[in-house]
Amino acid sequence: MLLGCIGDDFTGSSDLGNTLTKEGMRVVQYVGVPTKPAEAWVEAGVVALKSRSIPAAEAVAQSLAALEWLRAQGCTQFLFKYCSTFDSTEDGNIGPVAEALAEALGAEKIICCPAFPATGRRVFMGHLFVGDKLLSESGMQNHPLTPMTDPDLRRVLAAQCKGSVGHVGYADVAHGFEGVAAALEREAQAGHRLVIADAVTDNDLRVLGAAAAELPLLTGGSGIALGLPENFREKGLLAGTEGAWRGQNGPAAALSGSCSIATRGQVAAHRAAGHPCREVTAEEALSGAVTPEALADWARAAGGVPLIYSSAEPEVVATAQKAHGREFVASALEGLFAATAQALVARGVTRLIVAGGETSGAVVEALAPEALAIGPEIDPGVPVVRARDWLVMALKSGNFGSEDFFEKAARVMEGAV
Repeated sequence: MLLGCIGDDFTGSSDLGNTLTKEGMRVVQYVGVPTKPAEAWVEAGVVALKSRSIPAAEAVAQSLAALEWLRAQGCTQFLFKYCSTFDSTEDGNIGPVAEALAEALGAEKIICCPAFPATGRRVFMGHLFVGDKLLSESGMQNHPLTPMTDPDLRRVLAAQCKGSVGHVGYADVAHGFEGVAAALEREAQAGHRLVIADAVTDNDLRVLGAAAAELPLLTGGSGIALGLPENFREKGLLAGTEGAWRGQNGPAAALSGSCSIATRGQVAAHRAAGHPCREVTAEEALSGAVTPEALADWARAAGGVPLIYSSAEPEVVATAQKAHGREFVASALEGLFAATAQALVARGVTRLIVAGGETSGAVVEALAPEALAIGPEIDPGVPVVRARDWLVMALKSGNFGSEDFFEKAARVMEGAV
């Protein structure tokens, strides 16, 4: 294994695996820290954790355990992957985990860049944009667990860190990898270990990747990985062959716990197209008025691509959180979706589509596959993954995907173009 990756959620980890696979690396996504060695053919290993919203100390401990396993597999470079919208709180977990990994590896120059231009995430002058809006005006300010109200990533990251945060500006990136290398040295001399890097295009990310060729650690969204495979290819370290992939037939079902603008639009489009849809409210989940078995029975009887969702408007979510507590509501809904996924699979579902990072994490933990093989891309940042010989999944970050995502995902899973 050459490149060792640590993801702070399951959707982002499959997104990263998708990027590396498209760039020519042989990738496996592991669910949690593995207990046995990787197979010899794996060139990039992605250890997927569910550590984005847990206490910082726990996130650090899990991430260091993942690092230890990846180092034992022979990795020479490491990537800490977080969301392209920099989802975090004032306490972390991006800063604490990045600093802990840097300390363990003795890394002094660490690029931090969540940019993913294919999905509209760009970093300019240290600020994160989603489409043509600042992060704080993009809808992420209403995220139920990690509301993002400050677009200045230098300020956000510095609030989570012991050390100071530097900046590699767009003018540095425009001068190529030599410009980035010089800027990293400049920021290191100024005492900045973690450095926010601007990136507006995929080429900017490839420039950052080239500049990071000899760096032990970098952090960011999946886009930051675009330029890394070429570094290994130039050294003659990649096999240059792809594993076989086959489509999966059988019943499909979709679960959505995301309340993002994009996912709410996808739910509305799925419903408008005449697909069977069943909303689950926070009150139903908390009271036990609906059970996983009943939801699974409904889905299997509905046919087509049935969708079970709790993707409510921000004011509805806020009302439920105020009445019952943010963590309690989130835990109840995640638990219900996780148990529903188990019930669906037990009833023969072979194609399972899940929207929302926290929901996807809960579902994957409940189904407990050891590893996920990366398959074809559905939409930018969202591949099909194979969890078992007869079960494929799509794990979608809330803000990703086209309006017809649920129907499209079911087609791609079958191997349809």
